[in-house]
Amino acid sequence: MRLQGKVAIVTGAGRGLGKGIALKLAQEGAAVVLADMIPADEAVREIQEAGGKASAYTVNVTKQEEVAALVQYAVDTYGTLDIMVNNAGINRDGMLHKMSKENWDLVIDVNLNGAFYGTQEAVKYMRAKGYGRIINISSGSWLGNIGQANYAASKAGIVGLSKTCARENARKGITCNVICPGFIETDMTVKLKEVNGGAAWDSMMARIPMGYAGKPSDVGNMVAFLASDEAAYITSEVINVGGGMIV
Repeated sequence: MRLQGKVAIVTGAGRGLGKGIALKLAQEGAAVVLADMIPADEAVREIQEAGGKASAYTVNVTKQEEVAALVQYAVDTYGTLDIMVNNAGINRDGMLHKMSKENWDLVIDVNLNGAFYGTQEAVKYMRAKGYGRIINISSGSWLGNIGQANYAASKAGIVGLSKTCARENARKGITCNVICPGFIETDMTVKLKEVNGGAAWDSMMARIPMGYAGKPSDVGNMVAFLASDEAAYITSEVINVGGGMIV
């Protein structure tokens, strides 16, 4: 197991993509703190029943003091922090000329500010330790997408944040990389199969060169690799996991 003895935090781990990432890290031997505003107890049970170490932690990533407490919880509970995965995110889609300031601010606060707080608090600990792996989850939408000005801006910001983090901390034993998932099949996205008799889903599949949606485990596999010693010389990278959809 590549991550035996490591300790990881995954935000937004209560369901979907974050849950898949947490399950994979645990499978590779890491003790995982599953942080979310919604209960992550089900995922924690899955990990524990498989013989892994995990605990759930309730956090609002828009509150820096709560994120700082999350990092301290991981250290107090498992003795250290090696891996930080900033995955928590939301969307409030709408055309630019109609978008409310409220929806703009909310998405930026959760997606970008949340990633900043998680990255900063992890870096504070990791710099003193001389080791760390930070993986920030962006999106192919960072390149721009109709109806997603707020979401695209937040995800583009994550790229800039992460590249800066990588450069500032490379000589402190810390790597920082970005993963841009494409269309991933989760409890939320699978609802497209019910829209217009499945036409919406089929249309999305037609946009993916490989012809099918990804799984949370596909992203989890990349996170586990970047968190491992196999990726020790990889930092400041933006890696697409999207079946060729992101160009």
